[in-house]
Amino acid sequence: MYRTHKNNQLNKNNIGEEVTLSGWVHRRRDHGGVIFIDIRDRYGLTQVVTDPEEFAEAHDIADQVRPEYVIQITGQVRKRPEGQENNNINTGEIEVLVTAAKILSKAKTPPFEIDVEKDVNEEVRLRYRYLDLRRERMKENMVFRHNVVHAMRDFLNREEFLDIETPILIKGTPEGSREYIVPSRIYPGNFYVLPQSPQQLKQLLMIAGMDKYFQVARCFRDEDQRGDRQPEFTQLDLEMSFVDQDDILDVIERMMIEITDKLVPNKQLLNRMFPRISWREAMENYGTDKPDIRYEMKIVDVSDIVKECEFGVFSAAIKSGGVVKALKVDGGLDLTRKEIEDLTDLAKIHGAKGLAYFQVDQDGPKSNILKYFTDEQVKLILEKTDAKSGDIIFFGADTFETACNALGQVRIACAKRFNLIDENKLAYLWVVDFPMFEKDPLTGELAASHHPFTHPKNEDLEKLDQEPENALAYAYDIVLNGYEIGGGSVRIHEHELQKKIFELLKISPADAEQRFGHMLDAFSYGAPPHAGLALGLDRIIMIFRDEPNIREVIAFPKDQKAKDLMLGAPSVMPDENLDELKISINLED
Repeated sequence: MYRTHKNNQLNKNNIGEEVTLSGWVHRRRDHGGVIFIDIRDRYGLTQVVTDPEEFAEAHDIADQVRPEYVIQITGQVRKRPEGQENNNINTGEIEVLVTAAKILSKAKTPPFEIDVEKDVNEEVRLRYRYLDLRRERMKENMVFRHNVVHAMRDFLNREEFLDIETPILIKGTPEGSREYIVPSRIYPGNFYVLPQSPQQLKQLLMIAGMDKYFQVARCFRDEDQRGDRQPEFTQLDLEMSFVDQDDILDVIERMMIEITDKLVPNKQLLNRMFPRISWREAMENYGTDKPDIRYEMKIVDVSDIVKECEFGVFSAAIKSGGVVKALKVDGGLDLTRKEIEDLTDLAKIHGAKGLAYFQVDQDGPKSNILKYFTDEQVKLILEKTDAKSGDIIFFGADTFETACNALGQVRIACAKRFNLIDENKLAYLWVVDFPMFEKDPLTGELAASHHPFTHPKNEDLEKLDQEPENALAYAYDIVLNGYEIGGGSVRIHEHELQKKIFELLKISPADAEQRFGHMLDAFSYGAPPHAGLALGLDRIIMIFRDEPNIREVIAFPKDQKAKDLMLGAPSVMPDENLDELKISINLED
């Protein structure tokens, strides 16, 4: 037996007992011949002490150990000397006098300190991730992740959902993102793909009569990386039959409130009934379809006010069908010229041609474009934005989405600059009524905003014949603190409606059969009305743990270039493996 207790279990009630402990050497301190060692396992720390006179052999072994050695000790629990208690750990009232010791495994000097929380180069951390996970912060992230998944499973089990696994090797049916391709050895020239999500499979489960499904699903997308994105990630996937949009939103809302209250009670839930705003409203007011509502600073439309102004950038944008938006920043007069230039560059990155602004002081607005506006226009702008002395007003003039997006990014940057974000608040909301389609600005052709199985809103079904680009969908996203943490839709279950959507998307019957024949065939055997959603577990846990990116809450993540630095993946395959798969490599452009 390697241990009688874990390293967080002993307390004053165990004084006098003989115990056996195992773990890693967290710290070792030599106090004039008496050696103190903190032994660590996943559960906590226990201080043990050796006596060179009473138990010389155990002391000699303790003298050999170094940080991260794995050891086993047997000894007697005793009370710590008065004044030497440690109230920060569960075992802080006691220590163990070692009577026997054994080195189970020696360790090289780690490339970074395990017992101290300090910044370490991320490449080094990822290369030695198994050591990084020994650190307290990372261990706690893994424990917390387990608790989140466990709480979600408990909730959904009570709600009569079935936990059903779906396959990882599936047929390629492009849904918007690049797929990882897996060659078949048995069928040369044929390929599987790794699923972007279990979307079609969970719909087939509804047709199969499973009624309520969920899965903690691994998903794969061959995309460029960001701080909140990985090539493989985990989502809580669910689908329900005989439901409408409100039913799905209700289940998710109740689940998220329950796990928030249970797992992050230190956080303040801004709204216990999640607000619901339309996609259009989100873009109009916040410049993004995933707004952070922990602070106000709303964008307003001033197109009607400035449409006749002499400033060509504004008037030209409106004449071409665009808009002029304004964002008032309280106290923005404190922004330096360099900070305004940085905000301008930020707006340009997101499509804007520039960033005009009014600075408002006690004498009124000041700007190099002020001369192009009448006094009445200026007055109306100040009233519409509620600007006062000390503020700054930024303007965006472009297409609706470009103007909104650019000012939305400026809004976020200014909120950070002026410390408007309360990190102790959790602000959930639903964004609903997304456009059914997106129109290609060059070809004018329609593409599905979500995916081709999304149901149009019933009141917009007639628009599919004359103005499909204006149709809205039963599509919805759940947003938390400015992050999209989940999304889903009501699905099409009517065969004729699905056929019409394919026609609008220029998916020919032959192409539809080739890509989605299995779905269409299944739908012909009776499909219930159904809807679903997927939650991004990595993002949720990242936000709950106040981590800067999702790599901190994933046990073995890829780096920002989608590489696994620990395992050395991706890697070159031996020629014999490629030959067996009938694959040749051409590295020429």
